[in-house]
Amino acid sequence: MLSCSRDSKPEGVLDQAKMIAVLIDIHLSEGYVSTLPINYDSSRTLYPMFEHDVFEKHNVIDTVFHKSLEYYISKPKLIDKIYESIIDSLNVIEKEGLIKETDELPN
Repeated sequence: MLSCSRDSKPEGVLDQAKMIAVLIDIHLSEGYVSTLPINYDSSRTLYPMFEHDVFEKHNVIDTVFHKSLEYYISKPKLIDKIYESIIDSLNVIEKEGLIKETDELPN
């Protein structure tokens, strides 16, 4: 019982599923901004707007996200597990995108 309370996440930290969903969208936004034909300084200005949209979409405030990120990063096995899910999800998203592009090509 004692070990369970020691391993429980602190109040104000996103649960794993919510954290994964937010991080997926954060990485998609980062990827999108990096593909825009703008210079690095402009992308650094533009990215926070996308990040804000991600937080709004998931109904998360930035301080809660950053507190959650710090918590999960402090737990190496847990953050590894989270990123395994994120990578799997991003791979599925990428494959679905490729399939959709292929489906739209004329025969």
